[in-house]
Amino acid sequence: MNNYDVIVIGAGPGGYVAAIRAAQLGLKTAIIDKEWLGGVCLNVGCIPSKSLLKNAEIARTLRSGGREFGFKFDNLQLDYGTAVKRSRRVSGRLVRGVGFLMKKNGIAVHMGTAKLTARDRVAVTDTDGQVTELRAANIIIATGAHPFILPGVTVDGERVLTYREAILQEKLPESVIIVGSGAVGVEFATVWNAYGVQVTLVEMLPRIVPAEDEDISAELSKAFAKAKIKTRVNTRVERIETTAGGVRVTASGPDGEITLDAGQVLLATSFQPNTAGIGLEDVGVTLNERGFIAIDERMATNIPGIWAVGDVTGKLMLAHVGSAQGIVCAENIAGAETVTLNYEMMPRATYCHPQIASFGLTETQAKKRGHSVETARFPFQANGKALGLGDYAGWVKLVLNAESRQILGAHLIGPEVTELLPELTLAQRLALTPEAIGRNVHAHPTLSEVLMEAAHAAEGHAIHI
Repeated sequence: MNNYDVIVIGAGPGGYVAAIRAAQLGLKTAIIDKEWLGGVCLNVGCIPSKSLLKNAEIARTLRSGGREFGFKFDNLQLDYGTAVKRSRRVSGRLVRGVGFLMKKNGIAVHMGTAKLTARDRVAVTDTDGQVTELRAANIIIATGAHPFILPGVTVDGERVLTYREAILQEKLPESVIIVGSGAVGVEFATVWNAYGVQVTLVEMLPRIVPAEDEDISAELSKAFAKAKIKTRVNTRVERIETTAGGVRVTASGPDGEITLDAGQVLLATSFQPNTAGIGLEDVGVTLNERGFIAIDERMATNIPGIWAVGDVTGKLMLAHVGSAQGIVCAENIAGAETVTLNYEMMPRATYCHPQIASFGLTETQAKKRGHSVETARFPFQANGKALGLGDYAGWVKLVLNAESRQILGAHLIGPEVTELLPELTLAQRLALTPEAIGRNVHAHPTLSEVLMEAAHAAEGHAIHI
């Protein structure tokens, strides 16, 4: 039997980061994954999708930006297959990097399907059916999540897709229906629209990107309409059928039942935890009411020595949150100094066009909690760098407590706003006020000046509006 201090089940951003931190703290560590190092994020999620989005940005410029930038084509041809191949190279490079990090930190890698056989034991079955028994005083569950499939719908990988099939396909249909307008839905809408695909977003809630501030939803709806991405909100999908030419979606909306036809449909609604078949029930690990593993602030489950991080906990299903959980978990196991995570103030990033970035409370949430709310905005249209980039839709919005001047949240939509979040999240964590942000001199011309200007606006003296 292989004996370790820590065994991590799942090698995604939560799992492999937990393994590295545990090894750094002197713990003998092993990691298990049934498919690949890097998990969904590096292989078929965050990383390859950002590569495709870069290709889409170029495609969008070539298709519609010639007049502004001074070029034209007689016969522009866009090869989406080349974009996918580039995304696979990017993904492969990072996955190899994770393998290097495992070796560098002396972490034993076991590829196979893991199952808890006792509180301190894991059986790993490889592709040949060979079983290896591992033992550790601490086991971290980081098995992630999988897409929710609508009842009665079969994913065939050709006409009915999840993100996994969508990110790997090298040919695009003429038209697609995307069910769900969260991050996955709007990012694929951005990519496919840039390549000329007719995109229809179907969202059962009253607005797209429903987890974001209401003003963000309105601004993105306006941008999508300009890009000719159709959106149908307050519309619930009732059934999906394959047809001779593609798919037919039957849905109910404000005007009654409707039918939509397209070449493909992408299911981008929600996710369910990967908790089945890994032995959690055999050792008594408690799941919450949504089926995710219940954890405390240390990432500990109800069973001593069994921990959980990442999407399988359902706290906030983002790769960087899983990584932060992994670090805290390893530090708690080792008895090292650590922190308590505030999930509400975690940064959220969506890479549609225009990009969305946010953290903390929306304006509506802040008011419902009884805060005396004040907001401040600054538009990218008044930012020199954004104008120079030819990408100036959107704004930054700060949500403040009017009395304490503390930042309750921030909501940004516009060019590269995902890169602007850290200054704001750090300011909130350190209890800095807009006055402090405004007094921090920002280089000119940069997109980051919108943060300074919004902070000045909060103090009643914005300079450039």
